Amino acid sequence: MRPLLDAAARDEDEHIARNGPLPWQRTPGALIGALQEAGLTGRGGANFPTWRKLARTSVTDRPVVIANAAEGEPASNKDKVLFAHCPHLVLDGLQLAAEAVGASKVYLYGPKGTVVPQRKSDRFPIVYVEAPDTFTAGESSAVMAAVEGRKPRPRDASRDDMLVQNVETLARIAQIARYGPRWFRQHDTFLATISGAVRRPGVYEVDRTVAVHRLLDLAGGIEPTRAVLVGGYHGTWLKPDDVIADPGAGVAIALHGNESGLQKTAGIVRYLASQSTKQCGPCRFGLPALADAVAQRNLPQAARLAGLVDGRGACHHPDGVARLVRSSIDAFEEEWLR
Repeated sequence: MRPLLDAAARDEDEHIARNGPLPWQRTPGALIGALQEAGLTGRGGANFPTWRKLARTSVTDRPVVIANAAEGEPASNKDKVLFAHCPHLVLDGLQLAAEAVGASKVYLYGPKGTVVPQRKSDRFPIVYVEAPDTFTAGESSAVMAAVEGRKPRPRDASRDDMLVQNVETLARIAQIARYGPRWFRQHDTFLATISGAVRRPGVYEVDRTVAVHRLLDLAGGIEPTRAVLVGGYHGTWLKPDDVIADPGAGVAIALHGNESGLQKTAGIVRYLASQSTKQCGPCRFGLPALADAVAQRNLPQAARLAGLVDGRGACHHPDGVARLVRSSIDAFEEEWLR
């Protein structure tokens, strides 16, 4: 099943011929109600109900809508692939979201070199803002800061007048507006970037309720597979027989049976510590100390520090690192105890 990637088109004319014209809703609240019925949740990692975000923004003064194409997650490539092959589906969703909330401004926030196609269908002009190549630059509050001309630093706060939507979420909005909530519930897929111990790394479209081993089968998993990191660097280690409850950022990194799960985790935690914006104690001091504890296999210290940084940062970056570390303790306990 590839209902999203099969909508690919080279230009706007081919897009319209394949997918139909941009389905303006015109009736206030129509799109928000359809999204609620469809049960669409965000595909950028937070998994928050999309309709709630639109409804909240729609009642503010001079709302702003932002397409978030910044893919700071090193193991993810889904947004780049989607925007390269289906940009018009993404832009349809952006226009429809802007219509639904009565946007005063519309932005596309993406990596350097992102090209925003000029389209005759659009009613809302799109302003492109370049995203820096950092892990935290795609966090929603950092995106809001960037479009206002400030440094893209994440904060543990949100603004109701700014709607930030991942580009995959916007593409799904466009499909729900075209085909309806019932169609979407029958074609509820997500894009997964699969890498690591697989023969065919790449981006795959899979059912929302999928077993980990299905991802490995698609990408040609190399046996034996010890574990798979699902959800990205803020994700959790799962076993091949587990079912994915929350795909997070849509990332799956397969770990071969001969690899050290603890060593892999230590490298990721060290990277995440280097990517903090150093706005608070948990990031400035807690994450480097946590990286040291993981590298030294100091289980009591790692567990203690994970508890100290979790929920205490200026943003949710420390929470994600703590989640990864706790997951490694469950998945690789024998390595921790050597």
